[in-house]
Amino acid sequence: MASIIRLPKGTRDILPDEIHKWYHIEEVVRRLCQDFGYREIRTPVFESTDLFVRGVGDTTDIVQKEMFTLVDAGGRSLTLRPEGTSPVVRAVLENSLYAGPMPLKLYYNPLTCYRAEKPQAGRQREFHQFGVELFGAATPAADAEVILVAYELFRRFGLAERLLLKLNSIGCPTCRAAYREALLSYLEQYRQELCDTCRQRMDKNPMRVFDCKSEICQGIAQGAPLITSYLCDACREHFEGLQQTLSALEIPFEVDPTIVRGLDYYRRTVFEFVSDDIGAQSTVCGGGRYDGLVEELGGDPLPGIGFGLGIERLIMSLERAGYVFPELPAVEVYVGMTDASLDVLTTKLVTELRRAGISAEKDIVGRSVKAQMKYADKLGAHYALIVGQNEVDTGRVTVKDMQKGESFEAALDGLKEALLAR
Repeated sequence: MASIIRLPKGTRDILPDEIHKWYHIEEVVRRLCQDFGYREIRTPVFESTDLFVRGVGDTTDIVQKEMFTLVDAGGRSLTLRPEGTSPVVRAVLENSLYAGPMPLKLYYNPLTCYRAEKPQAGRQREFHQFGVELFGAATPAADAEVILVAYELFRRFGLAERLLLKLNSIGCPTCRAAYREALLSYLEQYRQELCDTCRQRMDKNPMRVFDCKSEICQGIAQGAPLITSYLCDACREHFEGLQQTLSALEIPFEVDPTIVRGLDYYRRTVFEFVSDDIGAQSTVCGGGRYDGLVEELGGDPLPGIGFGLGIERLIMSLERAGYVFPELPAVEVYVGMTDASLDVLTTKLVTELRRAGISAEKDIVGRSVKAQMKYADKLGAHYALIVGQNEVDTGRVTVKDMQKGESFEAALDGLKEALLAR
């Protein structure tokens, strides 16, 4: 016997007994985005590799270590998308969405992403994200709205009090220049102690030391100067305005000057919603402002801000919070038969019911009458009936209400109407 082929490491099957959780989340997200005026966008699962090198940044772990990249038959380098923002920006530019009314408010739900990293709690090599992207508004109010979308989703799921919003401003190119010099001066004295990755990043993006997982680098970073002390007047005013709005909205937050996020395109506001339910301070949702990304990818200046929220991590958080997901509706009617000669008749019956919007099942494996009733019970069918020669001759059938334990009679040619009337 041939061996079973296993799924690749870092991927998982979403099975029928759990898909209802995904349907429910997708529906809540869809309604949420409608309430906030966001429209859905769907982008290809693979893009030009250069999109992510230029957009995400060649100093990031994603580009350096985690992308799934291939060369197609024409010699083009293509990459399975590791994140959602760069493809959306590409779509905005390529389809001239920037020419429409502003702000442009888009969302994806869910988006499959791929990163060749070590699988961890709630994060596989293939994972799913819900995210929003808002273009054309550079105000603190825009930042607050995007954060509010995420917060409102958590509130609707009853998770708001179980998550912590961490907030930071990483400044703009103007104020970051002075900060970069101060940070480099500090890190230079520890150059030999830093990990190889941080040493390589020092010249291009030294702020990434705050994002390093090395305990040695984390210890060094604790004594480093913080960007919040170097913000220019415009960035400081922007950050203060955002905090004032969040406070007015009664959204609790904590300013954390060490948050830099793992993507090079961020400017000014960056934020994370973290949870203790799925590990030590695990990020469920993260995002920020990326005002220079559209230009980096070939467009005219256009401010943008957004976030990505991991669906797997959201499900884990909900499960550990005891959230009750609504189950998918059970089969409404089970139509059995006493003899295979009645197969065509019962097939017509269930087809008529299905076309009327009544979910129906019938025997297609040749079970006995007793086994058919047991199967109907396992399906959770609301009603069950058995069609035999006597029912054909009289034109009437007994329908059992499996939930109440009661029965009623109905005409075979009026079964649909009888069920719709109950």
